[in-house]
Amino acid sequence: MINCRGMDEAPLMDTAEGIVLFHPHIPARAKENVNKVLSGRWIGQGPLVDEFEKRFGSLFGSEHHKALAVGSGTDALHLSYILAGIKEGDEVITPVFTCTATNIPLLYIKANVVFADVDPKTMNINTKHVRQLVSEKTKAIVCVHYGGLPCDMEELHNIAREYNIPIIEDAAHAVGATYKGKKIGSISPYTMYSFQAIKHITTGDGGLLMLPEEQYEKAKRLRWFGIDRTAKQMGVWENDITEIGYKYQMTDIAASMALAALEELDETLSYRRKLFNIYEKNLTNIPGLTFVGGGYTDREHAAWMCTIQVEKRKDLSRKLRENKIESAQVHYRNDRYSIFGGRQEGKYPHMDAIEDKYLVLPLHTKVHEQDVYKICNVIKSGW
Repeated sequence: MINCRGMDEAPLMDTAEGIVLFHPHIPARAKENVNKVLSGRWIGQGPLVDEFEKRFGSLFGSEHHKALAVGSGTDALHLSYILAGIKEGDEVITPVFTCTATNIPLLYIKANVVFADVDPKTMNINTKHVRQLVSEKTKAIVCVHYGGLPCDMEELHNIAREYNIPIIEDAAHAVGATYKGKKIGSISPYTMYSFQAIKHITTGDGGLLMLPEEQYEKAKRLRWFGIDRTAKQMGVWENDITEIGYKYQMTDIAASMALAALEELDETLSYRRKLFNIYEKNLTNIPGLTFVGGGYTDREHAAWMCTIQVEKRKDLSRKLRENKIESAQVHYRNDRYSIFGGRQEGKYPHMDAIEDKYLVLPLHTKVHEQDVYKICNVIKSGW
C-alpha cells in the first residue's frame, strides 16, 4: 500500500521541518526488491531492466513503441535527439521555460536551439509561437508537459505533419497523464520520462525513452557504447563498433525500485490528484492569483507540481516561509543562461509577463490533505 497519510493522522509533517516542497516517494516493496537484487548475480543492467521496460511500455506506449530504460531523463532526451536525426546546425523548436535538461543535450550535438514562448495559462509551450517559428530548417519540435498538464498535442501534431518533422515529448512531469483519452507516451514518436529523486517514480536517478519500435535495437546499442550487448553476451559479437554510443544504461537496482513503484502507481497518482484538486478548488477566483493547469476536460493532469501565479510573489513566499511552508520557482526561463546565448529583452512577452509571478506549492505523497487546506488558508488570508 502507498504510504500516504490519512485524514485522521497528524495534520502536519515534522513541525521542526514544516511542510516541505518536495519529498521522495519510496514504494513499500522497494527496499525488499533492492535487497533481493543485492543478493543476486545482477546489480548492473540485467533481467529486471528488461522486465521494467516491458511493463512500462505496455502501460504507456502503443503497439508501435518500445521502452528503453536509461540512467536519467537527460540520457533519454539525448538519445531521442540522435534517433530523430538531429545534427549539428539543425534547428529545434523547444520551450524557453523548462528544466535545462530539456535543452542542454541539444548543445551536445551542436544543434541550434530555437526557443518558443509559453502559454501563460498553462506554462506549456505556446503553439501559436511554434507555428510562427517553424520553417524548412526545423528538424524537430520538443514540448514539455509542465507540472503534469499535457500540451496541446493536436495542434503540435498538425504542425509536425505539415512540415514532416517529429514531436519529442519531455514527460518528466507527466507519468500517467492523458490527452484526449490517449496516454502520454503513446502519442508521439519519442517520449522521455524521468525517474529522478522526487518524480512520481523514483530510482534515485533514472529515465526511460519511449521510441519507435524499429529504432529499438539501434537505441540499445547507443545506450551501451555502440555495442550489441546481446550479441556480445552470446559470444557472437563481431567485436566492432560502428556507431558512437554512450554509457546510458539503467541498473537492475534501479529497475527493482521502478517495478515496485509501478505496483502502486495508480494509488500514487490518485492521491496526488486529490491534493491537486483541493488546491484548485480553494485557490480559484482569488484576486491577484491565477491557478495554473486546472479546469481542463480534454486532458488529465499527472499532478506532479502545483503552480500558482501571484502578484507580489516575494511577499507571499515570505509569508509561507513564516508559516513553515516551503515554496519555490523550481524551473527558470532558459534564455537567462549564457550557454543559450543570453536573454533578449522582449522576445518572449508571455514569459516576461509571468516571470516574477509563478510559485510552486508542496505536492507529494508525504503531504496530508489538511496540510493543503492549511496552505490554502494561509494564502487566502492575504500577503
